[in-house]
Amino acid sequence: PQTDRVIQISGHMLRQSVMGSDMSYNDMMEDRPLMDLYEATLESSVEINGRDHWAVLLTAKVKGLSYPMRRAWIDKEYLLPMKEELYAKSGKLLKTSTMDGIKKVQGRWFPTRFIFKDELRRNSKGTEWIIDDIQFDVDIPDSRFSKALLRK
Repeated sequence: PQTDRVIQISGHMLRQSVMGSDMSYNDMMEDRPLMDLYEATLESSVEINGRDHWAVLLTAKVKGLSYPMRRAWIDKEYLLPMKEELYAKSGKLLKTSTMDGIKKVQGRWFPTRFIFKDELRRNSKGTEWIIDDIQFDVDIPDSRFSKALLRK
């Protein structure tokens, strides 16, 4: 989505869709390590598309998380969650995400395609992100995040 407006978000707005996508602002802002938030249980070892994965159940160990339970399928070589299911406290499936197009970038495996799907939205095909180019550990000046530059 493209917009030329700067929108300040807070409180209840964090749960809303980002410009009509299947992602909420909360989904995009998640930055704490999962190991700080969840207890992990290895459920099984499975093969998906000819690749070995661990199936892992994550249950919240802190209160107030958007998704108190998650299930992830971690590629054993890439160590990336190739598929994830996000659940409500009730156990209802809320969202799914998948990633593919794995490439090695600056010595680390990185997915070039993400699909995020809100399972509660009828007829949703999901929101797809494609990353053509990425660089890690780049110094970005604080001035880059001014409201004026965000409008560009």
